[in-house]
Amino acid sequence: MESQTIDIAQSARASWMSLLAKAPTSVLIAAVSQYTQQYGLLPAYTWLRRPEIGLAMVRARTGGTGQQFNLGEMSLTRCALRLSSGQMGVSYVAGRDAQHAEWAALFDALMQSDSAKQIEQMILVPIRHALAAQRVLAEARAAVTKVDFMTMVRGENE
Repeated sequence: MESQTIDIAQSARASWMSLLAKAPTSVLIAAVSQYTQQYGLLPAYTWLRRPEIGLAMVRARTGGTGQQFNLGEMSLTRCALRLSSGQMGVSYVAGRDAQHAEWAALFDALMQSDSAKQIEQMILVPIRHALAAQRVLAEARAAVTKVDFMTMVRGENE
């Protein structure tokens, strides 16, 4: 029973960390601005690991299920911080955006605090909507390129 609770909590955290990492910068800036307008300054924290930019090896599988191979490297920014109330936030963000990584770690920590519901509504919901809109746009762009192949039967083959 206890392990199920831990699994659910880990799954929920993985979900919001994924959203924060994938958040479009413009949406994240708007959400932070809204947060500071409503609550004032962002909460105080201490760095456990300042934002660091590095590389990560991206691996893939042949055919999606076959043998693994190194696809290439991508830049990655990571950081970790601790709120004055004790919650720890961590982030790994694709690219070289230290500010994005810092905000993602901060909101990860806040999602583990008593203000999780406010952060969910103010930060995560707009990110979800923005990512869904991006997905719809990408699907529409891809749909335009769809080709329907039709085989015609020639009369001499009957």
